[in-house]
Amino acid sequence: MKPGRVLFALAIGAFGIGTTEFTPMGLLPVIAEGVGASIPSAGMLVTAYAIGVMVGAPIMTLLFSRFGKRAALMMLMGIFTIGNLLSALAPDYYTLLASRLVTSLNHGAFFGLGAVVAASVVPKEKQASAVATMFMGLTIANIGGVPAATWLGQQVGWRLAFAGTAVLGLLAIAALWYALPKGERGSVPHVRRELAVIARPNVLLAMATTVLGAGAMFTLYTYVAPVLAQLTGASDSFVTLGLVLIGVGFTLGNSLGGRLADWSLDGSARIFLGVLAVIMVLMPLVLGNHITAALALLVWGMFTFAVVPPLQMRVMIAAAEAPGLASSINVGAFNLGNAVGAALGGAVISQGLGYAAVPVAGGLLAAAGLLLVWLGGRRKVSDAAVSDAA
Repeated sequence: MKPGRVLFALAIGAFGIGTTEFTPMGLLPVIAEGVGASIPSAGMLVTAYAIGVMVGAPIMTLLFSRFGKRAALMMLMGIFTIGNLLSALAPDYYTLLASRLVTSLNHGAFFGLGAVVAASVVPKEKQASAVATMFMGLTIANIGGVPAATWLGQQVGWRLAFAGTAVLGLLAIAALWYALPKGERGSVPHVRRELAVIARPNVLLAMATTVLGAGAMFTLYTYVAPVLAQLTGASDSFVTLGLVLIGVGFTLGNSLGGRLADWSLDGSARIFLGVLAVIMVLMPLVLGNHITAALALLVWGMFTFAVVPPLQMRVMIAAAEAPGLASSINVGAFNLGNAVGAALGGAVISQGLGYAAVPVAGGLLAAAGLLLVWLGGRRKVSDAAVSDAA
């Protein structure tokens, strides 16, 4: 089994998942018109996907753990493909909503089991970088896949955008079949024992940190277009450029996060969350100029995604006896953070605090995540002291 091939195959799957997750955000008006729904109702397609990820992550992981890793990952991408085809053929709003739920069921389990596979094909000191390589597909989707699918949906029709995304699922299935060995059949998981591992305080603390880190990101990311319009006076073309710059920042940050996480999981998490908090609190001061706003979006994108590899690995190590389930649930925690961040940003705006307060609110979430990392470190020291005394 060649690590490069395995990681590339996982990255193709991640690229497809990233494309289907974020494309509807840019096509909401087109989709709403196509199924005769209002834009707020069409927005529920995004919410339904996030809920499906959170609920489906542990259930699908436990169901598919009994299969070999290659078979499980291929079947999960099969669900992805079917879900996107159903979306392309959906005759009405409610069928499309159900199709998006079907599509989301593969998300958490694919990244959870994929992270375990990625970490298993490289030496221990390179595991975080390997996980980051898989997530690279997700970040690159924001640069290429999402804009391409959005353009296709706007020019030709949103149904074709979903159909094209389904093709990515078929490519991922073929890549996984080629790159991964058949391997041994999985075992039926001991549900109670694995859930007991997840319920440990240090695992829950690590997952809570994930929620806050993702929440910091989506407090701004969800409302980046109106924030730029209000504070920067940005045109539609500049907003598009800003989204591309954020995607480039995601990709650079993902690589940086993997490298520093190989050095120290807690150390890298502290650095990235601390810098992210400072950047977001100061961001309103630099968004008034197009040049400084562009630079700020690039740097913000880099540090906001650099947090992902260390946060994912922290959970996998804390729950070493149930890494697949923990990793999958942690992906669900990222999506819970998405909802928390979007709700916080919306509350800031609805309370009349102004768009300048949106990134500041996200910065406070990042600072809260930094506090949890510090508390986790203190807990490790305390546990070590008790162990030595015993």
